[in-house]
Amino acid sequence: MTPAARAAAAIEILDLIIVAAREGGAAADTIVQRYFSTRRYAGGGDRRAVRALVFAAIRALGECPVSGRAALIGYLRAADPGALALFGSGGHAPAARVPGEPEAAAGLAPEWLMARLRARFGAQTEAEVAGLLGRAPLDLRVNRLKAVRADVLPMLEGAVALDLHPDALRIESGVNIEALPAWAEGLIEVQDAGSQVAAAAMDARPGETILDLCAGAGGKTLALAAAMQNEGRLVASDTDRGRLSAMPPRLARAGVSIATPRLLDGNREAAALADLSGACNGVMVDAPCSGTGTWRRNPEARWRLSPARLARLVAEQARLLALAATMVRPGGRLVYVVCSLLPEEGREQVEAFLAEHPDFRADGPDHVLTPHRDGCDGFSIARLVRIG
Repeated sequence: MTPAARAAAAIEILDLIIVAAREGGAAADTIVQRYFSTRRYAGGGDRRAVRALVFAAIRALGECPVSGRAALIGYLRAADPGALALFGSGGHAPAARVPGEPEAAAGLAPEWLMARLRARFGAQTEAEVAGLLGRAPLDLRVNRLKAVRADVLPMLEGAVALDLHPDALRIESGVNIEALPAWAEGLIEVQDAGSQVAAAAMDARPGETILDLCAGAGGKTLALAAAMQNEGRLVASDTDRGRLSAMPPRLARAGVSIATPRLLDGNREAAALADLSGACNGVMVDAPCSGTGTWRRNPEARWRLSPARLARLVAEQARLLALAATMVRPGGRLVYVVCSLLPEEGREQVEAFLAEHPDFRADGPDHVLTPHRDGCDGFSIARLVRIG
């Protein structure tokens, strides 16, 4: 493909991503993969170049553009004005530009989101949001049931230990982890270092009863099982059958035998968890959220979010926290985690919960992690203790 043809392909893909963002469709990565699955003529170099162009444009534009063409013109205007000559250059090039046609403006995020992030970060907002739009590294967690970090490091070329968590490693992003012997033997798992910190906030101990309420595919479940030294009872529940079904092979490879996946029916979770009511030493609530802390991985997510959707997420978080509270025994812990940096989903959510639940207290201030400051995904983490 010529540079002009690559630009035209990028516009087509950006159009699809913009529509998906507005209508709740597939993620950008999925759209890129689908696009090239029907265009076998594009070689590996073309695919990489087009993908890089698409994601560079997404990261550079705060507001959702009106079209893929407006997105690419706006991005190139700021980043590479000379490339605008590709438009109308013939062949498979995009059509020539028309005076006055829409051009997307550079920015970090939609203004309504920037206002909320300023409430969180103040004078550091620009730097913090810019950090959210970089490229995410590839982090690993060493499985303490089978190894310690010092043993695994020599097995992974180029890997470095991270200070953020004693089990955390970082390796070059392009490495095929599943082809590594350390992965096949269950010595490592892919897990962002911030997510490891979130799981550690539970301070799970051997012999305890722990509920991972929104377990998904089990990333934090595996970390909790390792902290428990595979002793005790660990229930990993979720309402998403597809994600939960991915857990058993991961548990087997990691050597985890104490974790039991449990499928829940949305809004009827209490009945399915009745045996755990008031019986848990700890409950992990890794709640559905806006995902602002994961924009490095999904930069188009900031185009998907709206005030109405945020309000629905906040309401669901409050419902799950209230449910989790009924599962915690006196003296037990409730750890609330969101991969979001918005005050409504973090500090304000916790304050509202404590106001409604006087039998709980905060165990220290909420813990906020950011890519700019901590080099990991963005998280808001709070540990609460049931009094009595």
